[in-house]
Amino acid sequence: MSKVTTHAARVGDHVEIVGHRVGDAPRSGEIVEVLGEPAHPHFRVRWEDTHVSLLYPSSDIEVSRQTAPPAGRKRRSASHSG
Repeated sequence: MSKVTTHAARVGDHVEIVGHRVGDAPRSGEIVEVLGEPAHPHFRVRWEDTHVSLLYPSSDIEVSRQTAPPAGRKRRSASHSG
């Protein structure tokens, strides 16, 4: 995975929130929808516990780009026959 800015985030990217206090575990999930204006994006995220919520990014998150489609998903081919 490669890191991206929140402005360049897209559906399928992985987000991780670092802990705010010593001992807090990081929280991670997948962006399932990008919302808001390009300069002020926010995201619908499916967290590792399958809970879905809105995330308004701040300095405590990291966004990583998937280099391959997640398991169980296929990318559509650019050329279709028929």
